Amino acid sequence: MSSPVTVNILGKEYQVSCPENEKAALIASASMLHDNMEKIRTTGKIVGLDRIAVMAALNLAHDLISLQNGSENQEDSNKRLLQMKDKVSVFLDEVRQLEL
Repeated sequence: MSSPVTVNILGKEYQVSCPENEKAALIASASMLHDNMEKIRTTGKIVGLDRIAVMAALNLAHDLISLQNGSENQEDSNKRLLQMKDKVSVFLDEVRQLEL
């Protein structure tokens, strides 16, 4: 059963419908996207929310393809995965605190 989830990306709220068992993954994904977009925005080189979103999507897609193709060495892949896991864990802890 799907239910709406509100996520915040660069100060804008979006309602996304997703299955209950995928809610945490959706929230973590939105957080990762927000962080990536915020990093791009703070450089000041790219203006406009749509352009920032496209650059963030390209960066994330590149990271995924690099991991899938094994173009990074094992140590870099493990480090990157641990960083992603830590970010997701911190965000999930924050969400749990808000739910209390």
